[in-house]
Amino acid sequence: MRNILHSDMNNFYASVECMLNPSLKGKPVAVCGSVEERHGIVLAKNYPAKAYGVQTGEAVWQAQQKCPDLVIVPPHFDEYIKYSKLAREVYSRYTNQVEPYGMDECWLDISEYNGRNPEAVAYEIKETMKEELGLTVSVGVSYNKIFAKLGSDMKKPDAVTVIPKESFKEKIWHLPASDLLFVGRATKRTLDRFCIRTIGDLANTAPEFLKSHLGIHGLKLWQYANGLDNSPVMYEDYRPVVKSVGHGTTTKADLTSNEEVWITILELSQDIGHRLKKLGMNCMGISICIRNEDLMHKEWQQKLNFATQSPFVIAKLAYTLFLQKYVWNKNIRSVTVRAINLKSDSAPVQLDLFVDQDSMTRQTKIDNCIESLRARFGSEIIKNAVLLKNIWKMNNQAKITMPTGMANMR
Repeated sequence: MRNILHSDMNNFYASVECMLNPSLKGKPVAVCGSVEERHGIVLAKNYPAKAYGVQTGEAVWQAQQKCPDLVIVPPHFDEYIKYSKLAREVYSRYTNQVEPYGMDECWLDISEYNGRNPEAVAYEIKETMKEELGLTVSVGVSYNKIFAKLGSDMKKPDAVTVIPKESFKEKIWHLPASDLLFVGRATKRTLDRFCIRTIGDLANTAPEFLKSHLGIHGLKLWQYANGLDNSPVMYEDYRPVVKSVGHGTTTKADLTSNEEVWITILELSQDIGHRLKKLGMNCMGISICIRNEDLMHKEWQQKLNFATQSPFVIAKLAYTLFLQKYVWNKNIRSVTVRAINLKSDSAPVQLDLFVDQDSMTRQTKIDNCIESLRARFGSEIIKNAVLLKNIWKMNNQAKITMPTGMANMR
């Protein structure tokens, strides 16, 4: 039987801040993005702040209403990366199967670790982290990754929770279905419609029924609830396959026109095209996510009948999709563009009769020239003229018109 641990660093960002600045200990602390740059949301909070009801993801002003004495600190991502790496160095003393799940969580497979009791190893790791890094962790112990992750969530902070194979039903089936990994808000709403409230309810639902309403994801959740997860813990040098390349921004002022959205999308696509080229990948689809001033978001995607890594082509396609889908009843606060359905740029591609290949070839030459100039002289050496404006306001007479076909793409 496998012995899997899941170690979760408690309130990671806030814990690092309090550890580096002892004067913060005992005070309600929230790590927040810049209010001035409109990234003013709570990224992390410590337990005293949580006691006031402060929640990750809410606006800073909302958090301050709940907790007037809340101490706001800016994020220091270099420090978080540093302590994340130090934590993994601790884990690697026990096994070379250490699989990160975000910056502050890791799975460990210690099945081959000298035959020691896995619970004892979990406690040893917990105490080592506290002594060497000054940070606490919660560790879940079980025979698969899903239950190990669930165990680390069940008791916090600074705790070890074991979910045995022999008695997992008694231990977890009474818990809400939303506690199970990969049961997000949309999935929970679907399960609620059919009165599937607990992990036990999920486990005892016919898998065919779940598949009919949730697709293959429903079958996976049924397996997870029944303890049938056999996914391996990856080795330290494992690098996951890149499935998409994206870039998003929260703008300093709400976007109020199509022209402003175009400029934003064009700017974002520069980075996406550059990263695709470095990865040696083309995309066969694009996705855009728009969040409005009420923080409601919509996402749309579209498959392509050709492969591209061109920043300008990606921008035009994303903008066209935006024009087709977005209804201007609210101003826009943030925009995200993603290149999806990736494939190697050396892979053969079936040509499409309705795509102007000469135009695409010319655009590729332009992109390669721009990439070469930026590699030699820096990323700011050449830009689309429209991106040089300091204020994203277009002249009333200036309009961006998008060609309906690829033939005019230059």
